[in-house]
Parts: sequence; structure tokens; C-alpha cells
Amino acid sequence: MTSPWLDEQQQQTWRTWLAVAELLPRVLDAQLQRDAGLTHAAYVVLAMLSEAPDRRRRMSELARMANQSQSRLSHTVARLEDRGWVRREKAADDGRGNVCVLTDDGWDVVARVAPGHVAAVREGFFAAMTTEQAAALQGALTAVLDGLEPDRTQR
Repeated sequence: MTSPWLDEQQQQTWRTWLAVAELLPRVLDAQLQRDAGLTHAAYVVLAMLSEAPDRRRRMSELARMANQSQSRLSHTVARLEDRGWVRREKAADDGRGNVCVLTDDGWDVVARVAPGHVAAVREGFFAAMTTEQAAALQGALTAVLDGLEPDRTQR
């Protein structure tokens, strides 16, 4: 019979993961706040739009890619609209859904902020690992993600 408790290795790994999951977003948020007055969640929305064809995505797809609920994404997009970095449009293909579009000003923000964000990710996440450790972590995290989301609809 399996123990109801985590073994020592599992407990250490779990607690380490919890600490990283709490501390790394703080570091990334601090960098983005300092450089652009942005939250990490808002930056992810801008980044997902910057990588899209024609810098536009359906709101439902954007919510999924940014790991945000529809409601949270709507609030995030509203704040970005207030700054002139995105705009919402009716979907041209069916007229029912909404599309979020990255404006030229929003593109300029991504281009300006991305290098500092990449440096913060490298420093806060990858700098402490060897290439082999990073590859092993990628494999381990993919296995966990596949178990949590086998249909891959949230990726």
C-alpha cells in the first residue's frame, strides 16, 4: 500500500517547487514594473499578441495561451487598451467573437521591454542550471504538464 504522505525526496522537491513558483514571478513582476509599469500577466498578453500572425488573436485563444480566465483576461486587456497598447475588434470570420489586436504602440513596448525580460528570465531561472539540468527540468515539467492536461488544450 502506498503511504498517504510524501517521502522525504518528494517533500523536498515539492517545497522547492512551491518556493520557486512563488519567488520567480515576484522577480519577473519587479523587473516588468520597473521597466514598463507592467504586470507579468499583462506582459504575457502582449507577448502572445506579438507572436501572432498580424499581431491578433481571438480572446478565447489568448486567454488559453496566457493561462488566464476569460474574466481576468478581459480586465487585463481593458488596462492595456487604456494605455493604447491593444484594441478589441469583432472577429471578421464570424462576427460573434472578439479579437485582441496589438497596436503599433504596444509593439514598441514589447520591443523595448523584451530584452530586459529575457535577461531577468535568464538570470532568475536559467543561470543557476547547467544545460543538462535545464533539459532534464524541461522533460520533468513536460511530463507533469502532460499529466495535468493530456489533451493539450491549454497550451
